[in-house]
Amino acid sequence: VQLQASGGGLVQAGDSLRLTCAASEHTFSRYIVGWFRQTPGKERDFVAACKASGGGTYYANFVKGRFSISRDNAKNTVYLQMNSLLPEDTAVYYCGILLPLMNWGTQRPADFGSWGQGTLVTVSS
Repeated sequence: VQLQASGGGLVQAGDSLRLTCAASEHTFSRYIVGWFRQTPGKERDFVAACKASGGGTYYANFVKGRFSISRDNAKNTVYLQMNSLLPEDTAVYYCGILLPLMNWGTQRPADFGSWGQGTLVTVSS
């Protein structure tokens, strides 16, 4: 499965953005999908993940109710709605699928794969 993240851009603090993760195959609907973010020189950090059915989700603590992950399997797409953006949310955002035998609830980037090209989100103060 190949993934492509899009929807990033330059916004001001307090604004909203919706990121899109699009997959190349309909089998995408079988996978748990996670969003991560990365800034230069730092490790990739977990943001959110959702089950294949979209019925279960979990988030990084720093999200604090500002972000919401959802999916539309008919469109092979997962979304990340980001509200009340902060300058510290500036990063390149990536989506990935949970690898076989990895545990639901993990936040380790090594447990995810099929990373596509990320999308840059820049939040100005």
